[in-house]
Amino acid sequence: MNSKSAKVTTIGTFDGIHIGHQKILKQVVALAKKQGYVPVVLTLFPHPRMVLQKDDSIRLLNTIEERIELLKSHGIKEVIVKKFTKDFANLSAKDYVKQILLDELNTKNIVIGYDHHFGKNRSANINDLKAFADLYNFNVEEISAQDLKDVTVSSTKIRTALNQGEVDLANSYLGYNFFITGTVIKGKGLGRTIDFPTANINVTAAYKLIPSDGVYVVKSKIDNKTVFGMMNIGTNPTVNGKKRSIEVHFFNFNQDIYDSELKIEFLKRLRSEQKFENLEALKAQLKKDMTNAHSYIKTLNE
Repeated sequence: MNSKSAKVTTIGTFDGIHIGHQKILKQVVALAKKQGYVPVVLTLFPHPRMVLQKDDSIRLLNTIEERIELLKSHGIKEVIVKKFTKDFANLSAKDYVKQILLDELNTKNIVIGYDHHFGKNRSANINDLKAFADLYNFNVEEISAQDLKDVTVSSTKIRTALNQGEVDLANSYLGYNFFITGTVIKGKGLGRTIDFPTANINVTAAYKLIPSDGVYVVKSKIDNKTVFGMMNIGTNPTVNGKKRSIEVHFFNFNQDIYDSELKIEFLKRLRSEQKFENLEALKAQLKKDMTNAHSYIKTLNE
């Protein structure tokens, strides 16, 4: 694709790419189609707070790779990821518009919220952007206050829901199933000893939000086949575990998937993590969990 082709650009973190975001993306794609331009998202990474405040407690709904994939699935043709650095933060508003939006991207239309701030110390606002638009001959399309409110409210509600394990509620705001992407690594092999072999999932991005500890019904695609299972997130207190881990027991499945990268979708939370008196008690509970999981999966096909 010609990097100089004219663009309709929107700017934002777009974390989660939930139904609020999807409405904005639809607007961008429709406008680009109407004008024969390329629909583009300009996003920053790492999150500014990680760089400016050295805040490593921030948790995002998507890794940057997941964000790009989701944006493209909604019709965005190019995702420009600008590395957020202190130098970038010090760009004046004029340089930001001239160097990035115009010279680099060839933006003809920018779709943006009324509360968008940019440039050094985030000192410029939408009125400044409109003044630059007159000066440099591009258009500014404002996203409605209601649409922006929907975006903010949804993001907050999704994070809260996931931190409480309410994945079905989070999914209703996202418009898709919340998922994690990780590599299958070797675990202690404890599950195998009680007839519940598990795949240990390693999520490498430390900033990825993981739902609260507990047992969940999940699904994944392995070799193009949908496989259901149940996942435990937690420290395995029954065996005095200390480290938080993510383990999945896939139903009716016995392939070797070590080192595979899996995308695992969350469907429903079954219960919180518990400490059992012994492995027999844990095994009995896992059997109950499996029955409950199968009952739930059955409802999906009805």
